[in-house]
Amino acid sequence: MYELIQVSEQSYYIQSPAKIGLVRLSDQDVCLIDSGNDRDAGKKVRRILDERDWRLTAIFNTHSNADHIGGNQYLQKQTGCRVFAPGIDCDFTRHPVLEPSFLYGGFPFRELRHKFLMAQPSDALELTPDVLPDGFQLIPLPGHFFDMVGFRTPDEVVYLADCLSSRETLDKYRIGFIYDVAAYLQTLETVKAMQARMFVPAHADAAEEIAGLAQYNMDKVMEIADKIIDICDEPLCFESILQRLFSDYGLVMTYEQYVLVGSTVRSYLAWLKDTGRLYGLFENNMLLWQRV
Repeated sequence: MYELIQVSEQSYYIQSPAKIGLVRLSDQDVCLIDSGNDRDAGKKVRRILDERDWRLTAIFNTHSNADHIGGNQYLQKQTGCRVFAPGIDCDFTRHPVLEPSFLYGGFPFRELRHKFLMAQPSDALELTPDVLPDGFQLIPLPGHFFDMVGFRTPDEVVYLADCLSSRETLDKYRIGFIYDVAAYLQTLETVKAMQARMFVPAHADAAEEIAGLAQYNMDKVMEIADKIIDICDEPLCFESILQRLFSDYGLVMTYEQYVLVGSTVRSYLAWLKDTGRLYGLFENNMLLWQRV
């Protein structure tokens, strides 16, 4: 873990729970794509940099999930590097309590205010194409989170953030986190058509070909959608739908899984309602969902 792996002349990644991209901008200067999940990750990244006499100039965050921005604060304080994050995710990066608050739908109780869901704040600036190093391309990848992006480097390596999960992860956990299902499916269609020298997803193996994995992720989305529609053969409230999914898929409920999977299921319900496959009704002051 935290091994530096070179994939092209300029481009590398650091093997970690969420892969950290590293791109050499000159003999001395480098930038990071994300920073890992906490201060300890930041320390390990700093050790890699120091061993090679590399100078960190910037961290470009793909999105604001805690496992991607957790090393920001430490590395920014240690190196003076600038931190950039896209759109709404920039606000989440500056104010990380927004993530557990969003997931829970209110002020998060103590068990949700930890590094897995809430990173330390960093002084982030908004990520726009004009702040990128020469030759970099910003790739919008919405759906998994608000304004998530990826990057194409000058030597044709594409960093894909969290828009793909490995087959093993999807088969084990079944329901991957999604904020906007419609946007996520469109992103996967875009990724399927991409060509690159190497693709580096944060939570799957780096590969020269990515279309097959993108399709597998799409198939899993449709499988979950069909499952929810089947569950809603009779009117059910959100909590009952969530309970059925956990029971049918053999998942174990925890506080973290309640908010992560729960938020995702709410996104599925919204998408299925907007596309005319579910409808909502109120009975005894309770919102129920039923298939059309």
